[in-house]
Amino acid sequence: MLENLPDNFTAVVFGASGGIGRAITQSLAGDPRCGRVWAGARKPAAGQGKVTPFTFDLQDENSIASAAQDITRQGPVHLVFVATGILHGESFGPERSWRELDPDTMAHIFALNTIGPALIAKHMLEHLPREEPAIFAALSARVGSIGDNRLGGWHSYRASKAALNMLIRNFAIELGRKRKQTICVALHPGTVDTGLSQPFQRNVPDGKLFTPDHSAGKLLDVLSGLTPSDSGFSYAWDGQRIDW
Repeated sequence: MLENLPDNFTAVVFGASGGIGRAITQSLAGDPRCGRVWAGARKPAAGQGKVTPFTFDLQDENSIASAAQDITRQGPVHLVFVATGILHGESFGPERSWRELDPDTMAHIFALNTIGPALIAKHMLEHLPREEPAIFAALSARVGSIGDNRLGGWHSYRASKAALNMLIRNFAIELGRKRKQTICVALHPGTVDTGLSQPFQRNVPDGKLFTPDHSAGKLLDVLSGLTPSDSGFSYAWDGQRIDW
């Protein structure tokens, strides 16, 4: 797993308490080539083995900056995996029409799906090694593709993920000037059996509703097969590049 990273690499997972984030963390912890996994969530968690917990709030830049300083003070980081995101809440869901647009809801979704990951990048990318391979990956979604959009709707979620994809592209271009061995990508995990997708699973085709463990394994396989020439794009769980 992740043979394109140095032996004994260090990984940081932001959003380690969610379904996919937890599975990514566990998979990395079981990888003999991974030396340490920092697992970040809003609430403190117990560390075990090579997993070291930390806390952060996606809407509090100071907490992200503080976490980044604490982590990178311990040594170089080779993998940053952002497993955060929101689709619906107690009082809102994906819009089916422009008539349902609400500015407060849109701002909340963008804060979590776009701005939060961008702030993680702001405080983590500068600490990736300059002369060693490294990866920055963030969970996106196929519905964030403009070219692949045939159904419309889900305005805030689609737009927030499209904006995240653009940021990933921007970061990759900048990294290409300063850290030429770093890969920066967005990832589509498929439809995963978590709280995020639960209200929308009714029409998922047979065999296309993945467990978090299955999706995490596929995503790590995808990352393992990438090179710096693949940086700046979005990839699905099966390794296929997604149209922007």
